[in-house]
Amino acid sequence: MIKFLDLKKINSTYKQELEKKASQIIGSGQYILGKEVENFEKNFSKFCNTKFCVGVASGLDALELVLKAWIEMGRLKKGDHVIVPSNTYIASILAISNIGLNPVLVEPDINTFNLSPELIKKNITKRTKAILVVHLYGRIADMSSISKIAKENELLVLEDCAQSHGAKYKNKLSGNFGDAGAFSFYPGKNLGALGDAGAVVTNNSSLKEIIYALRNYGSREKYKNKFKGFNSRLDPIQAGFLNIKLKYLNKENLIRRKTAKFFIENIKNKNLILPSFPKHISSHVWHLFVIRTPNRKKFVKFLEDNQIQTILHYPIAPHKQQAFKEFGTKSLPISEQIHKEVVSLPIGPHLENKDLRKIVQVCNSFKP
Repeated sequence: MIKFLDLKKINSTYKQELEKKASQIIGSGQYILGKEVENFEKNFSKFCNTKFCVGVASGLDALELVLKAWIEMGRLKKGDHVIVPSNTYIASILAISNIGLNPVLVEPDINTFNLSPELIKKNITKRTKAILVVHLYGRIADMSSISKIAKENELLVLEDCAQSHGAKYKNKLSGNFGDAGAFSFYPGKNLGALGDAGAVVTNNSSLKEIIYALRNYGSREKYKNKFKGFNSRLDPIQAGFLNIKLKYLNKENLIRRKTAKFFIENIKNKNLILPSFPKHISSHVWHLFVIRTPNRKKFVKFLEDNQIQTILHYPIAPHKQQAFKEFGTKSLPISEQIHKEVVSLPIGPHLENKDLRKIVQVCNSFKP
């Protein structure tokens, strides 16, 4: 079976370095924050070309902490509206609602899966105060247009960079287009920890200072709590592991780009709708290689019968989830079509050339 993702194989590449780092941290006696976290924050901010990085416990926490910090800064207030893609993973929407803000679901461009600037414009009201942009599947959204819209309407921009580690567009890296960027280091990400982990990047020193406090019970000085905060600190062991894996990220993103290019150039089945290869090649880091087909059930079964594992990202649109039943009657036809048709093919550094050739051959032989 060609696995969709093989984390054991991927992480075995760094096994000796990871084991050495774990032993160092165990021997240090420093198990909350400390040098390892500070080193990763320094290294990741340098990698992203941002002034600041704050390590937190997860990607969802990173989003929530930014929104909470903006409330503390008086830039948002409870009940404000935040535009968010209607086809994103549910975490992006949960972050908004969990902080007491109102998510406004906006349809994507069906060709890029990212927010449609034109539809953003149509959904802006007096209550709209921010846009949460998701660089879905590893492709940076149309930030030239979105940034212009945000500036014209005095809106904050938060980038959900959970799938876009290292993506670059018009000489800017993911996390630099908005007022802040939120990253997830969930194990399956392009830069994945060996557990949950996340980070916020920003060039705003005031925002950085508040998030430093919010992640630690609202405190920057022991037993003095300025805010009603969270317990969301990046674990030192995960920070140490991420420091090791960060060294290999650009190399592994290049492998993903080459794989995507190979698929796009060689899969010729008219029953499959392939993603486009962006003009700015570095704008996509191919966290996922997502195709569309109206014959999804048959296609998935066909690949499974041919020993190729696929995953659906995502089978149920957020507005059709029980958790957001208040949106259940909302008409979002583009999102609903996407969620009925998408299939993710295996992609990543765990694949060998023979695997890629087999995936192409099987895709080309599929008949509905």
